[in-house]
Amino acid sequence: MSIWDSVKPKKKSITATAVVLSKGQNELTLTWSDGTTTAVATRRLRQYCPCAGCVEEWSGKRTFEVETIPQDMKVIEVNSVGNYALSFTFGDLHNTGIFRWEYLKDLSTAAPA
Repeated sequence: MSIWDSVKPKKKSITATAVVLSKGQNELTLTWSDGTTTAVATRRLRQYCPCAGCVEEWSGKRTFEVETIPQDMKVIEVNSVGNYALSFTFGDLHNTGIFRWEYLKDLSTAAPA
């Protein structure tokens, strides 16, 4: 390893340049800094919320069955968290998750589980 490996700039992370919540509040469309656009159902966002209330800290297991989230789950508010993430208030008033850009990109490009 050369000294240059430790001082050269890191690859820039992907970020969202536009975020649009659908009129029905059931889908989020994201335009990314690499020029791609993806969409994710708000139900999927709620199912895979990364907060400590939804994921056990030590095991990484969900604290609920994802299938129990209603099909018509909506997002009623979208907020930015610094320059690195979004947070949502869902129709069930859950609002403690912080969704980093990379995680949102993964959720919006992965096949539904």
